Amino acid sequence: MHTKQIRYTDESQKRDIKRLEKPAISVTLLIFSIHQNALQLILIKRLRDPFKNFWSIPGDIIYIDESLKDATRRVLFEKTGLKDVYLEQVHALGTVDRDPRGRVVTIAYLALLPFEKVDLTTAPNALHASWVNVKKLPELAFDHKRIVKLALDKIRKEIEYTDLAKNFLSKEFRLSDLQSIYEIVGNKKIDKRNFRKKLASLNLVVPTGKIYKEGSHRPAKLYRFRQ
Repeated sequence: MHTKQIRYTDESQKRDIKRLEKPAISVTLLIFSIHQNALQLILIKRLRDPFKNFWSIPGDIIYIDESLKDATRRVLFEKTGLKDVYLEQVHALGTVDRDPRGRVVTIAYLALLPFEKVDLTTAPNALHASWVNVKKLPELAFDHKRIVKLALDKIRKEIEYTDLAKNFLSKEFRLSDLQSIYEIVGNKKIDKRNFRKKLASLNLVVPTGKIYKEGSHRPAKLYRFRQ
């Protein structure tokens, strides 16, 4: 893509915002969940060029009168039908030729959700959306492979010292459920005793006083994250 460069004759012209060429600004939303013992991501099948028939991360150009967060919430609702979901900014990507249609800077956000909260069949605009295992990603459009890597790196780093895992779970859970989240996200097995020691040192969860029992399985205490 050829990018025209404008040369200004004096400093006042450089600072005149009305005369500057402006890139399009978009938001890209990575919606993660855990299902079938795997970290899953919502992808959209593109039906037109560029990258026709490729998969991509949901996103859109922001309207002139909306903030980045409002645009991200709009994309979230259109693709999942959900509102009031945990969102976190991942990265800004502005490589000049990242979009063959023109100059587009995107701000990537991530959302973490319990799988049962999302019904793609009822979302307003998710006809061609699908959950995909992050270990089995297809070839992605634009620079979306890099965006996925940046998001995964962020999740795996932050889950080690924050309560990020709570976004994948119901309000009450067994410690074995929580350990499974850490193992799936980190893509590694964790020793049960070491995990519980670390959990105690972080002081993130407290017992609810309730017991979970299913069939002939041994009863287990239920926990919740601290407020």
